[in-house]
Amino acid sequence: MEEASARKPETETPQDQESPDRETVAGSGEASARAEAPAGREKTAEAPETPLPPPTFEFLVLSLRSQAEIQLGLFPVETGKERPRPHLPLARHTIDLMAMLEEKTRGNLDMHEKRLLENTLTELRFRYVQAVEAARKAERAEAGEAAGGPGGK
Repeated sequence: MEEASARKPETETPQDQESPDRETVAGSGEASARAEAPAGREKTAEAPETPLPPPTFEFLVLSLRSQAEIQLGLFPVETGKERPRPHLPLARHTIDLMAMLEEKTRGNLDMHEKRLLENTLTELRFRYVQAVEAARKAERAEAGEAAGGPGGK
């Protein structure tokens, strides 16, 4: 493995030099990474960031759940702002992603992980149906106002 690591930079350097397009893209990315690195180091030296939780299955499920809830318009993205409009196709995709995760991990989860994923999916599916119904109701209300004026339900 050490040999592969030692050879890797040698093989990348000639390729980057052969293609001017790749050199420009790689060069600009490397330059910006170098420019940002000192700032990041200073930031950590001044004020320590909140420690990240361990990368567990529970954390993954809860992260996807939060993402789906935001996409369903259940939480404001910015403090003090009203709830955003739901992005139903994106929320559906996140829920489908979690369903795929459930299918692929079947038989490999402990009871706590299994219940967390099942309960989360059940709740998100229910909230998705509610969001779809609310969106349809809002569309009908807008269509009614457009057709018959403000009082035309």
